[in-house]
Amino acid sequence: MSDAGAGANCARVAVVGAGPAGLYAVQSLLASAPGIGVDVFDRLPAPYGLVRYGVAPDNQKIKSVTRVLRTAFDDGKQVRFFGNVRFGRDIARADLLEHYDAVVYATGAQGERKLGIPGENLPGSYGAKDFVDWYSGHPDAADRHFDLHASQVAVIGAGNVALDVVRMLAHSPDKIAATDVPDRVLEAFRGSRVTDVYLIARRGLAQAKFTPEELRGFNALDNVDVVIRPEDAVLTADDEIRVGSDRQLRTNVTMLREWAQRPLRGKARRIHLRFLQRPVRILGENRVEGVVLERNEMLADGHVRGTGKLETLGPAMIFRSVGYQALRLPDVPFDEAGSIIPNRQGRVLQESGELAQGEYVTGWAKRGPCGVIGTNKSDSAETVSNLVADLAARTSCRGSDPEAILALLVLRGVGYTSWADWLRLDDHEMQLGRRQGRPRVKIAVLRSMLELARGA
Repeated sequence: MSDAGAGANCARVAVVGAGPAGLYAVQSLLASAPGIGVDVFDRLPAPYGLVRYGVAPDNQKIKSVTRVLRTAFDDGKQVRFFGNVRFGRDIARADLLEHYDAVVYATGAQGERKLGIPGENLPGSYGAKDFVDWYSGHPDAADRHFDLHASQVAVIGAGNVALDVVRMLAHSPDKIAATDVPDRVLEAFRGSRVTDVYLIARRGLAQAKFTPEELRGFNALDNVDVVIRPEDAVLTADDEIRVGSDRQLRTNVTMLREWAQRPLRGKARRIHLRFLQRPVRILGENRVEGVVLERNEMLADGHVRGTGKLETLGPAMIFRSVGYQALRLPDVPFDEAGSIIPNRQGRVLQESGELAQGEYVTGWAKRGPCGVIGTNKSDSAETVSNLVADLAARTSCRGSDPEAILALLVLRGVGYTSWADWLRLDDHEMQLGRRQGRPRVKIAVLRSMLELARGA
């Protein structure tokens, strides 16, 4: 915007996190203050965050949003990428506040909630994020291995991540082979013996949090029956009213009811959608041998309560997918109860409730783990609007020479990577993919990523 003010147009801004929230914020900054300089920091040498390491490999359409996100770096000078830089270890909050006029935290939600039930820590019980990181080729999961030899697997949760995990488990190896998973992940799926996947949702089908796009992905599965018990497809009068007034919910319920009425077709694999069930205990001595579920009933206020009616399933592997949560950043204000960086429309709040000067937040660290990737665009626009307004009120910029942060990183021996380094790694992965007839083959080991990025 042309009236951004001298303080905004000469400013330098640091963005911590190169996922969708961070890169949408960069685009908003460039549009609002054409003269602004932006440095993007990420702990990994690859950008795109959740798009690269959270979107399921079989959803290449959503992954294509990277073509939009990468445009922020087209100039090559105004926006710089610093990969392989850990906030709190390589660079601190105080460093960024000294070298930049403003800092935007866009670090997402790196943690995961637990069920809090007996047996949760048995071998064979995992967080869905661990599995997602593994099949997405995240360096944090480079040493992880999942033995997919169990015939029955349960996924606890009713959001998009839970559907992703269910879908990946039910896919044929040939479909997995058409994605960008690392080679070792593909080999594990080739050896999969999974035949039955149970999705366990504590509320009814009218309260499930997944989007129609994710649910519709079940229709693309080869040789899979979707099983829904007729009693789970019955809605209360209040549910019927809610469904009638919500287009997305109506689409979900229509699909689920169609599946509930469809006779089994004798397919090799089955997805069982179980609603109004909650796990109360995971069974097993030395590893997972089953799970005990309690039947729930919906209350008038939208909550559920247990009925005391129990059922036992026999999965030998369980994934919990009951919500991500942001983790505290070193020295940055944090709301433990809400698992967010406390803020007022993107302006970070100190523990006293006062505004933290020059600090902003966007994405899941701002609002919690909700919404889809596109939600970050409007969310970041709100944060940037307030940031630019604050900068415009200044008469001068306090941001230092752009070279000063480079000198600091070099002084500390930080082996950061640039955008050009990422493009080199990106090209290598794409070439590997072309040789195998795949979109790309991800490199999942951090050391290898760095060596390839630097041309070694």
